[in-house]
Amino acid sequence: MHEHTAAAEEPEAKAPGGTHSVTGAQDTPDTDQRSSQPVSVQGRKARLMGFASAAVILAGAGAVVVGGSLLPQADSSRAVAAPAVAVPAGTSLGVCPGPARLLEGTETGTDPQFSPVSATAASSVTGAVLGSAGVLPASRLSQLDGTTAVEISKEPGQAASAGSPQELLAGVVDARPVEQASVLTADALANQKASAAAVMKFTASDGDLQGTATSNCQPPSNDQWLAGASTTVGRASVLVLTNASTTPATVSLELFGAQGQIQAPGSRGLLVAPGTSRSVVLAGLAPGERQLSVHVRSAGGPVAAVIQQGVLRGLTPGGVDFIAPGAAPAARQVMTGVDIQDPAGLAQLTGKSGYEDAGPALQLTVPGPSDAVVEVKLYGRDGQEALPSGGVVTAKAGAVTEVSLAGVPAGQYTVAASSDVSFVAATRITRGLQEGEASDVAWAASGVRLGSQHVVPVPQGGSRSLIFGALDARATITYSAITSDGKVRPPSTADIAGGTTSSIAVPDKVEDVGVVGYVVSASGDAAYGAVLVQQDGRNDVSTLAFLAAAAGQETVPVTLSH
Repeated sequence: MHEHTAAAEEPEAKAPGGTHSVTGAQDTPDTDQRSSQPVSVQGRKARLMGFASAAVILAGAGAVVVGGSLLPQADSSRAVAAPAVAVPAGTSLGVCPGPARLLEGTETGTDPQFSPVSATAASSVTGAVLGSAGVLPASRLSQLDGTTAVEISKEPGQAASAGSPQELLAGVVDARPVEQASVLTADALANQKASAAAVMKFTASDGDLQGTATSNCQPPSNDQWLAGASTTVGRASVLVLTNASTTPATVSLELFGAQGQIQAPGSRGLLVAPGTSRSVVLAGLAPGERQLSVHVRSAGGPVAAVIQQGVLRGLTPGGVDFIAPGAAPAARQVMTGVDIQDPAGLAQLTGKSGYEDAGPALQLTVPGPSDAVVEVKLYGRDGQEALPSGGVVTAKAGAVTEVSLAGVPAGQYTVAASSDVSFVAATRITRGLQEGEASDVAWAASGVRLGSQHVVPVPQGGSRSLIFGALDARATITYSAITSDGKVRPPSTADIAGGTTSSIAVPDKVEDVGVVGYVVSASGDAAYGAVLVQQDGRNDVSTLAFLAAAAGQETVPVTLSH
């Protein structure tokens, strides 16, 4: 295990926090009530004196009035144009979930109890932070309570230890073992948001949670969608909400099942205190749902949301996964890194009792009031592959619709779905073809179109591949390996024909130095990417959609009126 670190520095003091579950409660936000008396101003002279007084007050407070006059106009109110104002770049933040835990006890409530993990279970975080011109942004991997686990770079402007003159360099976290939720933070550098990303990997070869589960360390958000949960017998879905901010978060959940939206007592007003995680057993809110999507909204502090899902078919482990948020509702959703097994073997397995969900499928959630007519296309190595069902399906409004991918030839695919109505989508991937043999499951979340300088960490161990899909026309992908010594290696280029999916194997090492990630950029037509993780000799599978690249400095328009 290698960690690219600088001298440790005490972290800033933060409010103590931890990981706990609290009983759901309905929180009512305070309402401010303000009253004011109308002011009557008589005569033009008094009005001018009033404006002059206001100008003096504004000047004394240091305010600047741009592009307008304080003299009254014919209209009682008018907009005053002002130039766009630059917003200071914020800290790059990624929240990594803690290790998977096995539920114990009944699922009558929403707050879970967990049993110890298996003897072979292991969890680790791998990540990278980019710098340039010989400097790295201040960055660290911390526990949720603020305790620093790895100091990646101590101060902004610090020279990289590798001392390389190359344009890009990186600070890295290489397979750092973790036992709880963690947070990757990177400060802005030269008023630009840092390019940083990390991934958490859980793996176990014994116990009920056999398999591999990976999750991107997600940027917190006040609005996110997660698709692919199930609460039928043998399926344990636990929604984990993490608040890494210093502001309390009040979370409300909207639940969508196969028959429509589910009104669940206890799904509103869930309080997540600063520096804590809260776990909610979804079977306590929506029991017996074969297909379940969750819309997570928070007021106050933003949260990171992930669903830990485990499958147990009788006494046979059926896999473990972290279901991550996908793209927001839109008229087109794209999922890549979809690996499909032999269709004949899948048909035989899914025909057995308890194995109906052991095959690949696409789930569509339509949150609006209108049904969506969705066209589904699969792009493989040699081009578009026809869907046996025809590829056009009507997804019911306010519900989850599942589209089987049975009969599709074995291979790696990009799944693209489009409609004239906004919807959410995710694709199920499975490994294992023998009844009574441990298998695994993963959900490919819908991703973002690739742009410039995506940081793509790759979890350590197993077989790892970069999967790229181009939709309508040719796309060019440039990818540079990030190694554990903090170097960004010379780039390679992949030219991908329109309507195809390409796979690039990730080597363990480059020039005898371990690979921890990639810097990926795309040009040409729309392209999407994911990391596919498997394990030789086992049925483990997991997939990670690429996260959005760091945004540059943002500006907002300012409008003044009176």
